[in-house]
Amino acid sequence: RLQVQERMTRQIADFVNETLHPLGVAVVMEGLHMCSMMRGVRKHDARMTTSAMLGGFRNSMATRMEFLDNISRGSSDLHF
Repeated sequence: RLQVQERMTRQIADFVNETLHPLGVAVVMEGLHMCSMMRGVRKHDARMTTSAMLGGFRNSMATRMEFLDNISRGSSDLHF
């Protein structure tokens, strides 16, 4: 269904948290925004990255930074 990327990112994090009850949840999503690519500014690479952090990932800056560092190192396609 069509929806705002930020909301979907948070809904995924909430679902994982409520279903599994982990110590922390981190969700990072990258989307191509067709509205920016096809009309208006006509950016050819209209990527937007959103994240939602819960529990240990939200409360601990060191944990959050380690996670973000690991996923950015693992994929040259992610843009933070």
